[in-house]
Amino acid sequence: MKAKKFQDLIVWQKAHAYVLAIYKLTKKYPKEEMYGLTSQFRRAAISIAANITEVFKKKSVKDKIKFYNISQGSIEECKYYLILTSDLGYVNTDSLYAMIEEVS
Repeated sequence: MKAKKFQDLIVWQKAHAYVLAIYKLTKKYPKEEMYGLTSQFRRAAISIAANITEVFKKKSVKDKIKFYNISQGSIEECKYYLILTSDLGYVNTDSLYAMIEEVS
């Protein structure tokens, strides 16, 4: 069955769930990270779902590839932020890493 709106896309649903999880996670970060890691991480996570949303209405294959590529770049950025979060000892990120792998 063809998706009628971007919210019907399973990849968007998973990406959106990931964004919500990142917001929940970053609420636990130290306050000094508000304008650093917290902000960057949230923007990268949002970029994944937002670019999938944009692709939904694009007509040309070239445009679709461009926006999927941007999403993939944001996925890789988020993977790094998960590693950094873990290495800084903020929280365990294993479940979030599994989520982002599924979106990827």
